[in-house]
Amino acid sequence: MMHIVLHEPEIPSNTGNIGRTCMATGSSLHLIEPLGFRLTDQAIKRAGMDYWYDLDVTRYINYEEFCQKHPDARIWYASTKAKKSYTEADFGPDDFIMFGKESGGIPEEILHQNEAQCIRIPMGEDIRSLNLANSVAVVLYEALRQNGFPKLH
Repeated sequence: MMHIVLHEPEIPSNTGNIGRTCMATGSSLHLIEPLGFRLTDQAIKRAGMDYWYDLDVTRYINYEEFCQKHPDARIWYASTKAKKSYTEADFGPDDFIMFGKESGGIPEEILHQNEAQCIRIPMGEDIRSLNLANSVAVVLYEALRQNGFPKLH
């Protein structure tokens, strides 16, 4: 099972859409606080539709708690600052893919500590970033493709 990690997400509709993508792919969702919304927010429910209640979702107080609970996890860090394209990553079937908050991405210190595992989505020079939900879908489906789309038809 692939794992999507959102580090301090801010926009409920993005998180709802990502939850729906996780449901469609059999992936789990991990949310690192603080969140910019409440999980009871109508925007999450609207974007996630009726899938949200069946979603495998776990919350963490902070990045440290996340790392403590997954000490052996192989984590990929998606960032516009990464040198390596997501297509160069060799995704395993149980990997974690972390995405940062919409306004600032993953904190610099986390990226520096994990530079070899940082990946980016190529895009034009004049664009700062893609929408978070779109970015998750792009990278997650590449990871699933590399693993033969397990349990998907």
